[in-house]
Amino acid sequence: MDALIVVPLILVLFFLHYYFTDHDTVIDKDRKRFTEGIALFESGNTTAAHAYFDQKVKENRKSALAYSYRGKCNLQDGNLYSALYDFTEALSFDNTLVEVHLDKGRVHFQLEEYKEAFLSFDKAVWFSRGSVADALHWRTEAHQKLPPSTVADKEQEL
Repeated sequence: MDALIVVPLILVLFFLHYYFTDHDTVIDKDRKRFTEGIALFESGNTTAAHAYFDQKVKENRKSALAYSYRGKCNLQDGNLYSALYDFTEALSFDNTLVEVHLDKGRVHFQLEEYKEAFLSFDKAVWFSRGSVADALHWRTEAHQKLPPSTVADKEQEL
């Protein structure tokens, strides 16, 4: 008799808990908080976007998205080493960001660090499950730039 009352009550509580729980990820929340800076970057105003995200990095030391966009601004401005630092910091907080792996790989590629570029592009392919064409393209480009001995070593590991 008690089970007829308790079981439906528990089911209702589970439903209410699920309904009222916030399901946004940290990145989704950051995208909502940083809409102004993202709009600045996407409109091409990288100087203002850099200043915006530089301030957000100081306020939110563990925000992968803030580091990522500051890195994108640095990349647009040609500050490759600053961009590399920002992308590395972003990935230290969230290692699953495909765009950041792609951007970091592009920086390594421009610096002619093809092995590191290949590894970054490979991670982008892995985390995107092969669904991002840019990741596949850039991984192939980096693989072709690797010296033959590095390619042979990589094939032996597999």
